[in-house]
Amino acid sequence: MYAKREHLYVREIKGIFQRIRRSSNWALMALFFGLPWVSWGDRPAVWFNLPDREFHVFGGTFYPQEFFLLAWLLIICAFGLFLITVFAGRVWCGYTCPQSVWTFLFIWTEHRLEGPRNRRIKLDKQPWSFDKLWRKSAKHTIWLVIAFATGATFVGYFTPIRGLILDFASFNVGGWALFWIGFFTVFTYLNAGWLREQVCIYMCPYARFQAVMFDKDTLIVSYDTARGEPRGARKRGIDPRQQGLGDCIDCDLCVQVCPTGIDIREGLQYECITCAACIDACDSVMDKMGYPRGLVRYTTEHALEGRKTHLLRPRLIGYLAALLVMIGLFIWTLGERTPLEFDIERDRNQLYQVTHDGRVSNVYTLNIRNLDDSEHTYQLSAEGLPGLTLVGDDRVTVNAGSTRMAAIELRLETGVIDRPSVPVQVSLQAVDDASIRQERETRFIGEIKR
Repeated sequence: MYAKREHLYVREIKGIFQRIRRSSNWALMALFFGLPWVSWGDRPAVWFNLPDREFHVFGGTFYPQEFFLLAWLLIICAFGLFLITVFAGRVWCGYTCPQSVWTFLFIWTEHRLEGPRNRRIKLDKQPWSFDKLWRKSAKHTIWLVIAFATGATFVGYFTPIRGLILDFASFNVGGWALFWIGFFTVFTYLNAGWLREQVCIYMCPYARFQAVMFDKDTLIVSYDTARGEPRGARKRGIDPRQQGLGDCIDCDLCVQVCPTGIDIREGLQYECITCAACIDACDSVMDKMGYPRGLVRYTTEHALEGRKTHLLRPRLIGYLAALLVMIGLFIWTLGERTPLEFDIERDRNQLYQVTHDGRVSNVYTLNIRNLDDSEHTYQLSAEGLPGLTLVGDDRVTVNAGSTRMAAIELRLETGVIDRPSVPVQVSLQAVDDASIRQERETRFIGEIKR
């Protein structure tokens, strides 16, 4: 179940797909490391403030009772991943997965300090020397710095990063912040520096269930066996068909550049993360040999078999339709979101009271939550029965992001209702913003005059 690991010395390769991958990697890292430093007014633009149970995302502030939006967003992301997998396999893994992004960053650092693949192999076999010591020490030091920056940035999404850095500089960082920074530092260093492809092969669940979403029309990285076989070495400029050979010169360059160490010529394998490094490597060899590109390419199983590829198919259309519907509903929900919530509960100690003037009185408790980032004063009102009146102060002020309890009393003339319990509506309306309004239904209980 678990083969002994052989260390992979990944070879650096250039090509169009690697330029795309490197561009996406640097863009994603810039976004991750830079976003906590972006300010929105007097606070970070993205700040998950756990102590105050406030989650700020640019201009919006969300609260724990709105966690269904997060669940909804995660479902949308899952369906998006399903759609991408059905269409283009594990392209997410090769270009945007955090494990791949940070692993490629660590490998990039390794290339800069220890040299190309052959030099790294030779360096590891050499006895320890000053040159080997400083190169290894510098590499691991930079890895740890990157891992620490990753951990500190991650915590910076939960604690304002400017204050966090100042706390570090003054040795005044809190225990929990220190723990989580240390946790992510250690695991970033281990995952991207040491485990690398082991995470993709043995730990990632996506590698296991992706196969059920593949079909023969899924775009995958594949080796053209009909064109490449039989493989073998040959001199440049000689027609391989005269020697009974295919276009593959068996240089193993496609294996050397693979970050998971597979041989793409052995067919579709779950370890393949579709990074297309083997495509760029093979195309560079084909260019040198004067052969057409595409011996290893993005294609489908149907295309390799000489059959027609169907881009639009029921499974893909179904995922796309479901994704578009969920995105549309999510955007509509955000647009219709009212930054006000309140619950109303009738006093259970006494069903009702009869006042000295003969009217029936019910007392209620309101739990009002201001979900906005500014203070609001709300106008209270009640309706649903003729002559229903609200006694006492009909306005309540709630600070930004705060919750306040308020008691109200509703009175009604006797003889108005013809049953013991009737529905009434209580509403809150922000005085300074007509769009902020919520209404709740409750029950009014009274006596029936026969």
